[in-house]
Amino acid sequence: MDIKTGLFYVFSAVLLFAAFRVITARNPVHAALFLVLAFFQAAAIWILLKAEFLAITLVLVYVGAVMVLFLFVIMMMDINMDEVRQGFWKHFPLAAGIGALIALEMGFVLMGGFRLTDGPQTPEVLAAQANNTKALGVLLYTQYIYPMEVAAVLLLVGIVAAIALTLRERKDSKHVDAGDQVRVKARDRMEIIKMNATKSVALSADSMPANDSNDLKNEGGKA
Repeated sequence: MDIKTGLFYVFSAVLLFAAFRVITARNPVHAALFLVLAFFQAAAIWILLKAEFLAITLVLVYVGAVMVLFLFVIMMMDINMDEVRQGFWKHFPLAAGIGALIALEMGFVLMGGFRLTDGPQTPEVLAAQANNTKALGVLLYTQYIYPMEVAAVLLLVGIVAAIALTLRERKDSKHVDAGDQVRVKARDRMEIIKMNATKSVALSADSMPANDSNDLKNEGGKA
Protein backbone atom coordinates (compact mmCIF):
# COMPACT_ATOMS: atom_id res chain seq x y z
CA MET A 1 0.00 0.00 0.00
CA ASP A 2 1.46 3.33 -1.07
CA ILE A 3 1.27 6.67 0.75
CA LYS A 4 -1.68 7.92 -1.32
CA THR A 5 -3.79 4.91 -0.43
CA GLY A 6 -2.90 5.22 3.24
CA LEU A 7 -3.85 8.90 3.31
CA PHE A 8 -7.13 8.05 1.61
CA TYR A 9 -8.02 5.54 4.34
CA VAL A 10 -7.03 7.98 7.09
CA PHE A 11 -9.08 10.84 5.64
CA SER A 12 -12.02 8.51 5.02
CA ALA A 13 -11.98 7.19 8.59
CA VAL A 14 -11.91 10.70 10.06
CA LEU A 15 -14.66 11.76 7.65
CA LEU A 16 -16.92 8.89 8.72
CA PHE A 17 -16.27 9.61 12.40
CA ALA A 18 -17.03 13.32 11.96
CA ALA A 19 -20.21 12.58 9.99
CA PHE A 20 -21.37 10.17 12.73
CA ARG A 21 -20.73 12.79 15.42
CA VAL A 22 -22.71 15.38 13.46
CA ILE A 23 -25.92 13.38 13.97
CA THR A 24 -25.13 12.10 17.48
CA ALA A 25 -23.68 15.17 19.23
CA ARG A 26 -26.01 16.57 21.91
CA ASN A 27 -24.75 20.12 21.54
CA PRO A 28 -25.70 21.73 18.18
CA VAL A 29 -22.55 23.86 18.22
CA HIS A 30 -20.40 20.73 18.57
CA ALA A 31 -22.36 19.12 15.71
CA ALA A 32 -21.61 22.12 13.48
CA LEU A 33 -17.90 21.94 14.36
CA PHE A 34 -17.81 18.23 13.51
CA LEU A 35 -19.44 19.12 10.18
CA VAL A 36 -16.57 21.56 9.55
CA LEU A 37 -14.13 18.73 10.24
CA ALA A 38 -16.03 16.51 7.79
CA PHE A 39 -15.77 19.19 5.10
CA PHE A 40 -12.01 19.44 5.59
CA GLN A 41 -11.59 15.68 5.26
CA ALA A 42 -13.72 15.62 2.11
CA ALA A 43 -11.59 18.41 0.65
CA ALA A 44 -8.45 16.41 1.40
CA ILE A 45 -9.90 13.38 -0.40
CA TRP A 46 -10.75 15.54 -3.42
CA ILE A 47 -7.17 16.77 -3.52
CA LEU A 48 -6.01 13.17 -3.62
CA LEU A 49 -8.38 12.61 -6.56
CA LYS A 50 -6.81 15.62 -8.38
CA ALA A 51 -9.95 17.75 -8.01
CA GLU A 52 -8.20 20.79 -6.56
CA PHE A 53 -10.86 23.28 -7.63
CA LEU A 54 -13.63 21.41 -5.83
CA ALA A 55 -11.48 21.05 -2.71
CA ILE A 56 -10.68 24.76 -2.52
CA THR A 57 -14.31 25.65 -3.24
CA LEU A 58 -15.49 23.38 -0.42
CA VAL A 59 -13.10 24.98 2.06
CA LEU A 60 -13.72 28.59 1.01
CA VAL A 61 -17.48 28.46 0.48
CA TYR A 62 -18.82 25.90 2.93
CA VAL A 63 -16.24 26.06 5.72
CA GLY A 64 -15.34 29.71 5.39
CA ALA A 65 -18.79 31.20 4.81
CA VAL A 66 -21.77 28.87 5.13
CA MET A 67 -20.67 27.00 8.26
CA VAL A 68 -19.63 30.23 10.01
CA LEU A 69 -23.11 31.57 9.23
CA PHE A 70 -24.67 28.36 10.58
CA LEU A 71 -22.67 28.68 13.80
CA PHE A 72 -23.80 32.26 14.36
CA VAL A 73 -27.43 31.32 13.68
CA ILE A 74 -27.28 28.32 16.03
CA MET A 75 -25.75 30.38 18.85
CA MET A 76 -28.23 33.24 18.39
CA MET A 77 -31.34 31.04 18.17
CA ASP A 78 -30.76 29.60 21.67
CA ILE A 79 -32.22 26.20 20.76
CA ASN A 80 -33.98 24.25 23.51
CA MET A 81 -32.44 20.80 23.20
CA ASP A 82 -35.11 19.14 25.35
CA GLU A 83 -37.75 19.96 22.75
CA VAL A 84 -35.49 18.90 19.89
CA ARG A 85 -34.86 15.46 21.40
CA GLN A 86 -38.55 14.72 21.80
CA GLY A 87 -39.75 12.13 19.30
CA PHE A 88 -36.24 11.04 18.24
CA TRP A 89 -36.83 7.30 18.63
CA LYS A 90 -40.32 7.67 17.17
CA HIS A 91 -38.95 8.81 13.81
CA PHE A 92 -35.72 6.78 13.97
CA PRO A 93 -36.97 3.74 11.94
CA LEU A 94 -38.09 5.97 9.05
CA ALA A 95 -34.82 7.94 9.10
CA ALA A 96 -32.78 4.72 9.24
CA GLY A 97 -34.67 3.27 6.29
CA ILE A 98 -34.15 6.38 4.17
CA GLY A 99 -30.46 6.45 5.11
CA ALA A 100 -30.03 2.78 4.14
CA LEU A 101 -31.78 3.42 0.81
CA ILE A 102 -29.50 6.38 0.04
CA ALA A 103 -26.43 4.30 0.97
CA LEU A 104 -27.52 1.50 -1.37
CA GLU A 105 -28.13 3.93 -4.22
CA MET A 106 -24.73 5.56 -3.73
CA GLY A 107 -23.05 2.15 -3.60
CA PHE A 108 -24.80 1.06 -6.80
CA VAL A 109 -23.74 4.22 -8.65
CA LEU A 110 -20.15 4.10 -7.39
CA MET A 111 -19.66 0.41 -8.13
CA GLY A 112 -21.06 0.98 -11.61
CA GLY A 113 -18.52 3.75 -12.13
CA PHE A 114 -15.67 1.54 -10.90
CA ARG A 115 -16.47 -1.07 -13.58
CA LEU A 116 -15.69 1.27 -16.46
CA THR A 117 -13.40 -0.28 -19.05
CA ASP A 118 -11.52 2.84 -20.13
CA GLY A 119 -7.84 2.38 -20.59
CA PRO A 120 -5.45 3.73 -17.97
CA GLN A 121 -4.17 7.23 -18.55
CA THR A 122 -1.07 8.73 -17.06
CA PRO A 123 -1.18 12.08 -15.21
CA GLU A 124 0.84 13.64 -18.02
CA VAL A 125 -1.79 12.72 -20.59
CA LEU A 126 -4.61 14.03 -18.40
CA ALA A 127 -2.79 17.31 -17.78
CA ALA A 128 -2.18 17.75 -21.49
CA GLN A 129 -5.84 17.21 -22.35
CA ALA A 130 -7.45 20.00 -20.34
CA ASN A 131 -7.30 22.11 -17.21
CA ASN A 132 -9.71 21.10 -14.44
CA THR A 133 -10.55 24.65 -13.38
CA LYS A 134 -11.02 25.88 -16.93
CA ALA A 135 -13.20 22.92 -17.89
CA LEU A 136 -15.41 23.38 -14.83
CA GLY A 137 -15.73 27.10 -15.48
CA VAL A 138 -16.83 26.53 -19.07
CA LEU A 139 -19.42 23.94 -18.01
CA LEU A 140 -20.79 25.99 -15.11
CA TYR A 141 -21.32 29.16 -17.13
CA THR A 142 -22.57 27.53 -20.34
CA GLN A 143 -24.37 24.23 -19.84
CA TYR A 144 -25.21 24.64 -16.14
CA ILE A 145 -25.86 28.38 -15.96
CA TYR A 146 -29.47 28.01 -14.74
CA PRO A 147 -28.59 25.66 -11.84
CA MET A 148 -25.86 28.13 -10.87
CA GLU A 149 -28.39 30.98 -10.76
CA VAL A 150 -30.79 28.88 -8.68
CA ALA A 151 -28.02 28.03 -6.21
CA ALA A 152 -27.10 31.71 -5.93
CA VAL A 153 -30.73 32.62 -5.18
CA LEU A 154 -30.95 29.90 -2.51
CA LEU A 155 -27.81 31.19 -0.83
CA LEU A 156 -29.20 34.71 -0.90
CA VAL A 157 -32.43 33.52 0.72
CA GLY A 158 -30.40 31.78 3.44
CA ILE A 159 -28.45 34.96 4.19
CA VAL A 160 -31.62 37.05 4.37
CA ALA A 161 -33.26 34.48 6.66
CA ALA A 162 -30.25 34.47 8.99
CA ILE A 163 -30.30 38.26 9.22
CA ALA A 164 -34.04 38.21 9.92
CA LEU A 165 -33.52 35.73 12.76
CA THR A 166 -30.91 37.95 14.39
CA LEU A 167 -33.21 40.99 14.24
CA ARG A 168 -36.15 39.36 16.00
CA GLU A 169 -37.25 40.74 19.37
CA ARG A 170 -36.80 38.45 22.35
CA LYS A 171 -38.59 38.75 25.67
CA ASP A 172 -35.49 37.96 27.72
CA SER A 173 -33.30 40.63 26.10
CA LYS A 174 -33.52 44.40 25.77
CA HIS A 175 -34.12 45.77 22.32
CA VAL A 176 -32.49 49.06 21.35
CA ASP A 177 -33.69 51.01 18.34
CA ALA A 178 -30.71 51.98 16.18
CA GLY A 179 -32.65 54.94 14.75
CA ASP A 180 -33.17 56.42 18.21
CA GLN A 181 -29.45 56.07 18.93
CA VAL A 182 -28.55 57.90 15.73
CA ARG A 183 -31.05 60.73 16.28
CA VAL A 184 -30.07 61.35 19.91
CA LYS A 185 -28.55 64.75 20.77
CA ALA A 186 -26.19 65.85 23.51
CA ARG A 187 -28.77 68.05 25.21
CA ASP A 188 -31.15 65.10 25.46
CA ARG A 189 -28.73 62.98 27.43
CA MET A 190 -28.53 65.18 30.55
CA GLU A 191 -30.84 67.83 31.97
CA ILE A 192 -29.58 70.45 34.47
CA ILE A 193 -32.18 71.62 36.98
CA LYS A 194 -31.69 74.79 39.05
CA MET A 195 -32.82 74.39 42.66
CA ASN A 196 -32.85 76.81 45.59
CA ALA A 197 -30.35 76.20 48.36
CA THR A 198 -31.93 74.69 51.50
CA LYS A 199 -30.74 74.11 55.05
CA SER A 200 -31.81 71.59 57.64
CA VAL A 201 -34.37 72.87 60.16
CA ALA A 202 -35.01 71.20 63.52
CA LEU A 203 -38.51 69.82 63.61
CA SER A 204 -40.66 70.82 66.55
CA ALA A 205 -43.52 68.87 68.02
CA ASP A 206 -46.08 71.17 66.38
CA SER A 207 -44.61 70.79 62.90
CA MET A 208 -44.35 66.99 63.10
CA PRO A 209 -47.18 64.84 61.79
CA ALA A 210 -49.74 63.59 64.28
CA ASN A 211 -48.60 59.99 64.09
CA ASP A 212 -44.95 60.84 64.74
CA SER A 213 -45.83 63.06 67.74
CA ASN A 214 -47.98 60.32 69.28
CA ASP A 215 -45.15 57.83 68.89
CA LEU A 216 -42.76 60.16 70.66
CA LYS A 217 -45.22 60.65 73.54
CA ASN A 218 -45.70 56.91 73.89
CA GLU A 219 -41.94 56.30 74.02
CA GLY A 220 -41.55 59.04 76.66
CA GLY A 221 -44.29 57.47 78.82
CA LYS A 222 -42.62 54.07 78.67
CA ALA A 223 -39.30 55.54 79.71
